[in-house]
Amino acid sequence: MGALRYGDFTLTSGRKSSYYFDGRLLSLDPEGAYLIARALLPLVRSAGAQAIGGPTLAADPIVTAVSMASHLEPDGGPIPAFIVRKEAKQHGMGNAVEGHLKPGSRVAVVDDTCTTGGSLFLAIEAAEAAGCTVVKVLAVLDRCEGGGEELRNRGYDFTSLLLANSSGEIEVAG
Repeated sequence: MGALRYGDFTLTSGRKSSYYFDGRLLSLDPEGAYLIARALLPLVRSAGAQAIGGPTLAADPIVTAVSMASHLEPDGGPIPAFIVRKEAKQHGMGNAVEGHLKPGSRVAVVDDTCTTGGSLFLAIEAAEAAGCTVVKVLAVLDRCEGGGEELRNRGYDFTSLLLANSSGEIEVAG
């Protein structure tokens, strides 16, 4: 799928890296989306999440795949999805959060990659500002550059499917 590339890259966090994980190439592929959803859905259900969301654009296909999988696997009921914009729209409803997010809901927040956790923290803040409780934070890949640790230090239950070291070698998280 070509989701992992080596070279000189600047990450969303502004950090430089010798490798880049383009989670969208994985999550926009039919098989990749299916496998991600199959791996994340049990984690979301076991946390008691009633909705799943994350920062647009990277989380959009992930939350959609998990939501669809929850509908197809009736044990536990359907889990609606939501997305969080970087800033509220300047037109229409002016929403920063789109989708099915109800105040008082227990939610999971997901992103394709966690480096510093910045995008995840923005989505967490938006969900909490909407009156929700974040019960699980997820990433497809944790670059192990402090974001996952910071999420845990702030009291969030963080899990990733994959772990990467500074050379870009990836292993399944255990």
